Amino acid sequence: MPGDPATVQPVTGGAAVTYFAPAKVNLGLSVRGLRADGYHELHSIMVPLSVGDELDIRPASTLTLQVEGANLPVDEGNLVYRAARAYLEAAGVPGGAAITLRKRLPLASGLGGGSSDAATTLMALARLYPASVSLPTLALTLGADVPFFLLGRAALAQGIGEVLTPLPVPRVPLVLVHPGVAVSARDAYAWLDGEEGFTPALDVEGVLAALADGRNVPYRNALQGPVAARHAPIREALDALSRAGLRSPLMSGSGSTCFALAENDDQAHAAARTLQAEHPGWWVAATCTL
Repeated sequence: MPGDPATVQPVTGGAAVTYFAPAKVNLGLSVRGLRADGYHELHSIMVPLSVGDELDIRPASTLTLQVEGANLPVDEGNLVYRAARAYLEAAGVPGGAAITLRKRLPLASGLGGGSSDAATTLMALARLYPASVSLPTLALTLGADVPFFLLGRAALAQGIGEVLTPLPVPRVPLVLVHPGVAVSARDAYAWLDGEEGFTPALDVEGVLAALADGRNVPYRNALQGPVAARHAPIREALDALSRAGLRSPLMSGSGSTCFALAENDDQAHAAARTLQAEHPGWWVAATCTL
């Protein structure tokens, strides 16, 4: 329920607090079919990563947003702004917040950056202006991936991604590669529909066991085939990850970031340096699951 404006007091002073907004990868993505509501039924293992964006948030009399590191809107066209406005209105806060978003993740990359930024904004404002507001309810109005980032840990995602079951995913080093091509999620799902490329549920226990044992992981991404067939840079990224000695390369989400697993942090960082040197136009990062 909305907060009571009489008890939720505006605060206009104070220093900014910095919040980390983690990226995510899908350790497998099965698209089970098309739902009656037009969305797709998903079955995916989602995990947060140690790389991500940053937000500075401080109390203010009005809501303002600045963005560093990317050319993004600073109004209703930005998910962070919409998340902040949604919380402030639901909480009945007569004040606002001054938010600075520092983009570290590439745009339209399949890493969930916008959704993570929105979820982090909700959590930060809930700390700044506590009120009886359901963050999961607000999150779902902002996007299907936003509730996952509220959970803050690895989970099996079902439904349209909002039905979450926590999973014990171990810490795994990996390397991310974004080959500089933007992929529309809407296009990716439309191509899958056209090919009727729906897939069975992931072998969740098999994936978890392989991650723990350091073996090749029996996951798949139903969107990878249709997307990679239309975007050569994604095929090149997957091949490059394999040539770098990493295992189980996969495209994350609807693309275009691809990833592969490393034996340890040293191998991940060494592979990332090699890939960046060989492909200076790519965004490359060594990271790990959280």
